[in-house]
Amino acid sequence: MGWLADETGLEKCAANHVPLTPLSNLRWAAEIFPHREAVIDRSVRLNYAELMDRVTRLASALSKLGVKPGDVVATLLPNTAPHVLATWAVPACGAILNTINTRLEVETIQYIFGHAAPKVVLVDAAFLPTVEKAVAQMDEADVPLLVEVVDHDAGFQPDGRHPDMDDLIADGDPDFDWILPEDEWESIALNYTSGTTGRPKGVVYHHRGAYLAAIGNMMSWQMQRHARYLTIVPLFHCNGWTHTWMVPAVAGVVICCRDVTARNVYHAISVDGATHFGGAPIVLNTIIAAKEDDRLPFDHTVQVFTAGAPPPAATLAKIEPLGFNVTQVYGLTEVYGPATECAWQDDLWGETEQAERAAIKARTGVAMPVLEEATVLDENMDPVPWDGESTGEIMMRGNIVMKGYYKNPEATAEAFAGGYFHSGDVAFRHPDGYIKITDRAKDIIISGGENVSSVEVEGALMHHPAVSLCAVVAKPDEKWGEVPCAFVELAEGQTVTEADLITFSREHLAGFKTPKRVVFMELPKTSTGKIQKFELRGVAKALDD
Repeated sequence: MGWLADETGLEKCAANHVPLTPLSNLRWAAEIFPHREAVIDRSVRLNYAELMDRVTRLASALSKLGVKPGDVVATLLPNTAPHVLATWAVPACGAILNTINTRLEVETIQYIFGHAAPKVVLVDAAFLPTVEKAVAQMDEADVPLLVEVVDHDAGFQPDGRHPDMDDLIADGDPDFDWILPEDEWESIALNYTSGTTGRPKGVVYHHRGAYLAAIGNMMSWQMQRHARYLTIVPLFHCNGWTHTWMVPAVAGVVICCRDVTARNVYHAISVDGATHFGGAPIVLNTIIAAKEDDRLPFDHTVQVFTAGAPPPAATLAKIEPLGFNVTQVYGLTEVYGPATECAWQDDLWGETEQAERAAIKARTGVAMPVLEEATVLDENMDPVPWDGESTGEIMMRGNIVMKGYYKNPEATAEAFAGGYFHSGDVAFRHPDGYIKITDRAKDIIISGGENVSSVEVEGALMHHPAVSLCAVVAKPDEKWGEVPCAFVELAEGQTVTEADLITFSREHLAGFKTPKRVVFMELPKTSTGKIQKFELRGVAKALDD
């Protein structure tokens, strides 16, 4: 094993080994910087001493409700201070945090309740009617305790039918001893995938992975002490990419954003001093298209992680002059959110023109420091050549890969076949090793035997000044089998015809790659800004019916 010849007395002990957990970050910040600002949520402002007190009281309250180590506590909450509290308090009482997408319908929420079996559910008042419908269809013995979370700034009042989170916190024990993991492999969170191709799968995180993912994001972002992080990524999405767990490690501030609008984003940057945020490309487009009345001045560069779909180079070229430095990151729920980054190398690319700079920044990139390996392998599990064209599947391994899928050993074994996590994403590698995603495997369009990358077609269309957002899917075709079909959202005040866009795309793409139909409509999106292509495929299939 490479140990020393004599390891007598060199065992793990309380002095030299502590299980890794993100809970350590908040404990550290509260001890060293108790009076530093920690959370901003409209009228609510908490310093680290106050945050620590409320987290401890909530952890105590959950224990008083019967929550034991290993139990699941679910949330249906927007990006507000109570959700930040739950991010810490649930694991602090030894429970597993199950953050549920607030836009899910009754049936899926009911399925998650049945599969995860939460003991308690913390519910924002706005989502209480939906949750009540879900539990109404469950066996009485399986119904979790609902705790109402009232957002007074949003105009809600408690209805009195359920325990109130504020009351629980007030009655909590400020001296409650946090239940820290004895083993860093212990579970900390249970996150459900989107389930667009079937029932959502429960992805299990451990304390070690959550800690390392948080630290890795901080390293890749070169985040400075007392950074101010704006929560645009939903806290129900990979636990906010683990960013809430990260911020106390720099004694920074979490700025909550219940509603992601251009006005709210600019206010957070200009007034609250936000220095960092993450979000899908649609968020970048929202900022680009902001009305003048919604814009506010700021004099610092905002650091942005963008993911969810490869950002078109045209989008990057438009947003950076506005005061934003964008880094493309890539990941999945199964790898705690971001796992690769397009690490910028100023000595190589510092003098590049804006168009080339944007094209480089649109790459998927390389493994983050805390991921052991991100690679592209072919069907034989062999690495593809670094030639900029040979494609394979993105695969990853390391400490920020999930424990597995909850109650689903078959899916776990399939995902980990060959010693790698299989992402399902198709990509190639540039000669310098940087990965470039071309598509989800299911999004490749095969037209006349030729593979067409929907991402490539989308990137070409996004260069047209009238196009704000677009998505390309396969449309069945009698002659070619499939052809590209584009769905387009126009920029405000812009007009363009279907023929114009098809002609424009021919100037940038091979003939077989050009869309044969263009449909103008508002694109269906998930709550995290991802375009729901499965819906568009149905529309495309019905176009000629």
